[in-house]
Amino acid sequence: MKKMDIPGLQIIGKKRIQYVISWLAPFLGLMLVLAIFSLMPEVQDRFLRVNNFKSVATQSVIVALGALGMTLIIISGGIDLSAASNIALSSVIVAFAINAGIPPVVAIVFGILTGGLVGFVNGSLITSLRLVPFIVTLGMLGIARGIAKWIAGNQKIDAPLTWVNELMARHPEPPWLLMAPGVWMMIILAVVMAVVLRYTVFGRHVFAVGSNEATARLCGIRTNRTKIIIYSVSGLFCGLSGVMQFSRLTVGDPTVAVGLELDIIAAVVIGGGSLRGGEGSILGSMVGVFIMSFLRNGSTMMGWPNYIQEIIIGAIIIVAVSLDQLRHRRP
Repeated sequence: MKKMDIPGLQIIGKKRIQYVISWLAPFLGLMLVLAIFSLMPEVQDRFLRVNNFKSVATQSVIVALGALGMTLIIISGGIDLSAASNIALSSVIVAFAINAGIPPVVAIVFGILTGGLVGFVNGSLITSLRLVPFIVTLGMLGIARGIAKWIAGNQKIDAPLTWVNELMARHPEPPWLLMAPGVWMMIILAVVMAVVLRYTVFGRHVFAVGSNEATARLCGIRTNRTKIIIYSVSGLFCGLSGVMQFSRLTVGDPTVAVGLELDIIAAVVIGGGSLRGGEGSILGSMVGVFIMSFLRNGSTMMGWPNYIQEIIIGAIIIVAVSLDQLRHRRP
């Protein structure tokens, strides 16, 4: 019996080590990025300044909010390629509503609900028609973007300045906020979603669906309803991200955020989310967001062309997915 127990203990020990490594990897990656740019003479005097950290935090809000919802989707074994188009559509709705004289609060609600509606449609089509999420959301990518251009008349919508434009201000009012209201909103929502994933029944259902949907269904979990809720919640986060996009640009631009869905997905994957489903965390996704944000920030300070940044981030995504594949190989 002892001889038979030894291999089992070895496998358990190996899995624990792999879990610790996968949990620490995003943090080590973030520390590495910070260390690299901190040691570069050209930018070290500017990179570590408090104002630069505030700037990076503000720039991270839009991707981070999208990543909160995308984390749920990827853990459940899905994908959403329409996130960026959803953000653009929501920002256009907010600008259109404010320009039409609707109170800013109501305009924000319209923008968030628009994002939620897009997510609900995605989830409903995926579950009712049993279509692959990749195909459904790829189609929605074009539909949402097209609707945004139609509403905006294929041009930017200039809306009058309101308090909504202060949500992403680098110098917030009142000054004791220290950072833009959007940053605090991002932090609060990240904490809430982390608690939901870890301590609620819904959170356990999300992991169960991503780990093995058939088994989850046999256990009594309403997998279709869970998926619809997941995509709807993710859509609401995209809607809120669209509000922040409008706040940052002060206009509703239907052509904005092109390709941003890749940054959002990459943040979740870099943060430890598995494209196989069943793995991921809010904390890891947020760390993934900041890894990319500091990479872009440091690269910009160094004066590197945009294509260099894209190559670096692309390489990091490949490495992250490769490591995920290695972790899932049978011992």
